[in-house]
Amino acid sequence: MTAPIELHYWPTPNGWKVSIALEEMGLPYALNLVNIGAGDQFRPAFLKIAPNNRMPAIVDPDGPDGEPIAIFESGAILQYLARKTGRFGGSDARERVAVEQWLMWQMGGVGPMAGQAHHFLKYAPAMDPPNDLPYAKERYRAETARLYGVLDRQLAGNAFVAGAFYSIADMAIWPWASLWEGQEQTLDDKPHMARWLKVVGDRPGVQRGRALAGDLRSDARGDRKAQDVLFRGRRA
Repeated sequence: MTAPIELHYWPTPNGWKVSIALEEMGLPYALNLVNIGAGDQFRPAFLKIAPNNRMPAIVDPDGPDGEPIAIFESGAILQYLARKTGRFGGSDARERVAVEQWLMWQMGGVGPMAGQAHHFLKYAPAMDPPNDLPYAKERYRAETARLYGVLDRQLAGNAFVAGAFYSIADMAIWPWASLWEGQEQTLDDKPHMARWLKVVGDRPGVQRGRALAGDLRSDARGDRKAQDVLFRGRRA
């Protein structure tokens, strides 16, 4: 029997990318919780796996040469798992390029911009002292809206982000895009994105991956200790 992949995870959009992929690919995994609000990401054992002190990360006991391999960065993990299984990465060179460019678009665009929108719209105003910054709020709200406009136009002529096939690009984008309301976005002018959100969200593997440890997901707006760890980089 194949040894399970170690998943180092907390229920956030970046964590969901990998839990969704593992569920969709049918890969056995063992869950290792990394409580980012409590500072688990700074523990020496975790830093050996993920030196950037960010989750998710995985350890595959059956690496490319039959030896264990540790991988951090969600995009790199998704690409590794797609290669390992031969699934969701595109079936030919053109499809692989399409998947990779939209995966990079998420990593460099949607993730950082939507993350900053969440921070300045929800969390910064609740910090001590409050940081209610109109320019920052509008900057990231508007850039997230621009990116979702790009996504909607891409989906106007494609069932999924990279084309007619479901891929790791969808797995990477959906967790962030599914939180559009908290980013103060609208779907009224994005019918194709709305359709895609539902289609992807209805997949059983997506639902299982999204629900993993969902009861532990919390709102840091009222937790000063978690704010210090998450937003000021202070170790608990």
